[in-house]
Amino acid sequence: MSSAHSEGHSGTPATGLRSGPLKGRVRVPGDKSVSHRALLFGLLADGETRITGLLEGEDVLNTARACAALGAKVERLGEGEWRVEGVGTTGLSTPSTPLDFGNSGTGVRLMMGVVAGQPVEVSLDGDASLRRRPMKRVLDPLVAMGVEVAEAAEGQRLPLRLHGSAALKATSYETPVPSAQVKSAVLLAGLGAPGETIVVEREATRDHTERMLTHFGAQIRTEPHGPHGRRITLQGHPHLKGAPVDVPADPSSAAFPLVAALLVPGSDVLLTDVMMNPLRTGLFTTLLEMGADITIENERLEGGESVADLRVRHSRLKGVEVPAERAPAMIDEYPILAVAAACAEGETVMRGLAELRVKESDRLAAVADGLAACGVPHRVEGDDLFVTGGPVVGGGPVTTHMDHRIAMSFLVLGLASQKGVSVDDVAFIATSFPSFLPMMRDLGAVIS
Repeated sequence: MSSAHSEGHSGTPATGLRSGPLKGRVRVPGDKSVSHRALLFGLLADGETRITGLLEGEDVLNTARACAALGAKVERLGEGEWRVEGVGTTGLSTPSTPLDFGNSGTGVRLMMGVVAGQPVEVSLDGDASLRRRPMKRVLDPLVAMGVEVAEAAEGQRLPLRLHGSAALKATSYETPVPSAQVKSAVLLAGLGAPGETIVVEREATRDHTERMLTHFGAQIRTEPHGPHGRRITLQGHPHLKGAPVDVPADPSSAAFPLVAALLVPGSDVLLTDVMMNPLRTGLFTTLLEMGADITIENERLEGGESVADLRVRHSRLKGVEVPAERAPAMIDEYPILAVAAACAEGETVMRGLAELRVKESDRLAAVADGLAACGVPHRVEGDDLFVTGGPVVGGGPVTTHMDHRIAMSFLVLGLASQKGVSVDDVAFIATSFPSFLPMMRDLGAVIS
């Protein structure tokens, strides 16, 4: 699926229908966050990086193409197996055409940091959805370090053209909002600056970049900052060496079959090799509080990340209050949590969801509209979402706004509803979870 620059595409609708028990053992695709970073670090390292379990969704493939355009040798050896021959932290070459990131905010924002410290000129673009998403929060600290924005669309949005700088200045930067992408872009830029680059965050966000910097040979240290935050210090101009990366299964993708198994009576599903990084497991914590029957088995470490198998059985869930400080650990999971809440007993309150307004779509509005289309009682007050659960009738069509997570979430709701739930477009599911529909059908889901 190529990234379309217009929204005039005709959608591919689908309907999730009331299903019998879901049963089976599945491994969801590799983690998207780790897949992007494995390719980018492979580009910046000297020598060979072998990647296994890479997510071969459109977003990650766009990052692979971008790395190749910047001078790396990138080749696919087999399913999920890739080899990257890097150019080192000073070896990037100016690409001959714009780098197209399709729908991927992670890919484009991290790449801004990658090119920041090198004397190259790079044009960055994406699809209609990505062109609407905010880039200023990433560009502000990079410009302060010495990057020049040669061209940008209104409001510092895509498409934009950057001039990297071989004379980048190290910075000490406090992120204004919890964002792993902003933090990562500054740290990646810091590779090209002498001295120490420091990022301070009031709320800790996913730390895959820090873990991978260590894995590839950079000197980085992380210290607590305040009650929930972190202070990260990176030593500039490291020598990064190619290293093997085994990508664990994506917890954000595992969320969909996991919640489906909780909601459909009689279900018993085993999800294998799921990343259990504590900064990514907010949804699992919340579902356990709601009374979910989730057993964590075979916990182990792989490539610096904690991994486990999750056994999930149908459960009667009850409403809970989800505190705002948990948001960074489950920011992509609120749409599927809202679906679980729709089927739970009582009210679920999700607080502090401002960041959802600037994802692939305004996810807070999209979730609320989807709940309304399915007859689920809910309200939005400021940045808080309130959902009152009970038997779900279903309905639709739910407007997905080119957002893969909205599409998957409401198809899952259909499996536990009385009349099914239709969504207007499932094409964008390929950005993160290309095997979603066949995998769900193999478990016993009825999706037409």
